[in-house]
Amino acid sequence: VQLQASGGGLVQVGGSLRLSCVASGRTFRRYCLGWFRQAPGKEREFVASISWTGGTTDYADSVKGRFTISKDNAESTVYLQMNSLKPEDTAVYSCAVDVYCAEYGPYEYDYWGQGTLVTVSS
Repeated sequence: VQLQASGGGLVQVGGSLRLSCVASGRTFRRYCLGWFRQAPGKEREFVASISWTGGTTDYADSVKGRFTISKDNAESTVYLQMNSLKPEDTAVYSCAVDVYCAEYGPYEYDYWGQGTLVTVSS
């Protein structure tokens, strides 16, 4: 499985961005997916996840109420809508996939994509 993230860029505080991650593979509809981020000098951290049905989502406390994860099986794409962005959201955002997952997890990510840089300026 190959993953390609896009949609990053420079945005002002309070602005919005939508990240996309396209996944290869013929069974995308059975994938559970996650978004992670890594800020300069910090460890990678979990941002959000979505189950293979799309019915179960989970978010880091720091992004709850501001970010929304979704998936489009027809497009083999997972999205991360990011609103009310803050400087501390600045990071490289990457997507990952668990190809053999249960609806409610826990997820064990098998494949990771290259990241896309999000910079939030104050």
